[in-house]
Amino acid sequence: MSVKNLTDNILSGREIDFQQILKVFHFQYENNIVYKDWCDLLKTDISSINSIEKIPFLPISFFKTHKVVCNVFEPEIIFESSGTTQTVNSKHYVKYAAIYKNSFIKCFEKFYGNIDGYCILGLLPNYLEKGNSSLVYMMNELISLSKNSDSGFYLYEYNKVYNILKKLEQEKQKTILFGVTFALLDFAEQFPVKLSNTIVIDTGGMKGRKKELTREEVHEILKNNLGIDKVQSEYGMTELLSQAYSSEDGKYQCPLWMKVLVRDENDPLQISAIGRGLINIVDLANIYSCSFIATDDVGNITKDYFEVFGRLDNSDLRGCSLLTV
Repeated sequence: MSVKNLTDNILSGREIDFQQILKVFHFQYENNIVYKDWCDLLKTDISSINSIEKIPFLPISFFKTHKVVCNVFEPEIIFESSGTTQTVNSKHYVKYAAIYKNSFIKCFEKFYGNIDGYCILGLLPNYLEKGNSSLVYMMNELISLSKNSDSGFYLYEYNKVYNILKKLEQEKQKTILFGVTFALLDFAEQFPVKLSNTIVIDTGGMKGRKKELTREEVHEILKNNLGIDKVQSEYGMTELLSQAYSSEDGKYQCPLWMKVLVRDENDPLQISAIGRGLINIVDLANIYSCSFIATDDVGNITKDYFEVFGRLDNSDLRGCSLLTV
């Protein structure tokens, strides 16, 4: 099977199986020098891999220090983490932007239905200011596909967002407000409003802008000030071309081509399908980089969903850092 056919199958909307995952592993082991070197360093017996748990996962920090790609190609786009002035940012070299578009569009439709039924508002000031953000790229495409004249990005124009939301509520227009955490808090505290037809999606990201709060504290403030029953969340990062969504309470679910596992904090090669520990992610949309990523996030995985509790204490501060609990 060609790589193109494999990619098409991965994003077809059908459940992936281990054989597809194994084909991706072999393709990347054979064509990604960084990943091959990592597997060899771990003395991986390639012939003995008979489950997802036995596949080596590449530490996410490699995206800061190495060019994680399969073969040599001219990327159509390079995503860069927002980071801070004190950190080295991750870079994700994307061979085909269409793979990312296909991934996030199909994922959005799985959780929310047709995009053109919504007005999409993006309250993402720090990402817009930084540039090269995969989140901004995704949002720009969703805004375009929504075909609603009120859809768009906003920096610190909270008064404008308030007026647009009031108008959309009067029109009973289905709306999704994507927002970085600190901007959602600022907006909710300065312009409380009753929302009945609007979904609020927290994309994470305090970046030292405010006192650190738990996710529960943040979402309680948003619910009270925006008159909503629940706050939804999006889990994504520069190093991934797929996202997971939580409809409430931080319980995330993945698209069919993305899987989450857990590794033991003291023994990173001990990987399980469920349990509490550090999160490993299989993202088959990362076909031309690395699909097997060992993140720095601490979480809990069940058979139905996964939760994220924050980052390992000694990991770098990331621009889209999640709130601790």
